[in-house]
Amino acid sequence: MAERMRNMIAAARAENRAALMPFMTSGLPDPTAALDMFIAMAESGADGFEVGIPYSDPLMDGPTIHEAGLRALAKGATPYSSLQLVERVVATTGKPAVVMTYVNPVLAIGPARFAEHVAAAGGSGLIIADLPADESDEIAAACRAAGIGLVLFVAPTTDDVRLAEVVARDPLFVYGVAQLGVTGRRDHASSRAAALAARIRASSDVPVVLGVGISTPAAAHEAALVSDGVIVGSALVRRVLDAPEPKAAARDLAAAVADLAAAVRH
Repeated sequence: MAERMRNMIAAARAENRAALMPFMTSGLPDPTAALDMFIAMAESGADGFEVGIPYSDPLMDGPTIHEAGLRALAKGATPYSSLQLVERVVATTGKPAVVMTYVNPVLAIGPARFAEHVAAAGGSGLIIADLPADESDEIAAACRAAGIGLVLFVAPTTDDVRLAEVVARDPLFVYGVAQLGVTGRRDHASSRAAALAARIRASSDVPVVLGVGISTPAAAHEAALVSDGVIVGSALVRRVLDAPEPKAAARDLAAAVADLAAAVRH
């Protein structure tokens, strides 16, 4: 399963562009229409997806994704329903997906069992937003046993010693935090993102995917010039939250993703 994500990144690189991986909270705008959001993004140029499992206390996420999670939870979303959606997304779109969650749900279900569920759903990997690299061994082992990858984070404040520790763990890709702070829309790209990506690339051949605070096509283009992939989340989730009905949400997502897909070309 992990190989599908690596192949996606390699294919984008061969086309002289970064891979575009939109984030969307599972269960939005409602359980019935959730799959349509991913289909709309796939048809508009998304290469793969980050699917967020709704969580009531998302420490890394800002108000938009927090609101999205609470709305999805109120409509009955669970880790299991989210993984069922991942299965439908991968099967329907043919695009790889990574699952994003927090450590408590993983530990509650059990790392081995959780990783097996992700693999059974066709997921390529797992992102755990509040999991430090030096506490990831058990979950990383569970991911390897299940045939999926674990994604690890680095930030502009990560020093060279810790960066070396992260890449030595051979993550599926390194998630470079382009903007310090929680997720959310920013009007400008971070000048530190390029330096961060360069440091990661200098220390390893592990793919570098930039996310957090990348909201506009201009910011996505800047990130794409120095990375292997770009994740856009809050700006897209906001479109779904603000849409008057699901069909309008799908149209808004399609338009936004088309603009981002054009922007991630070098």
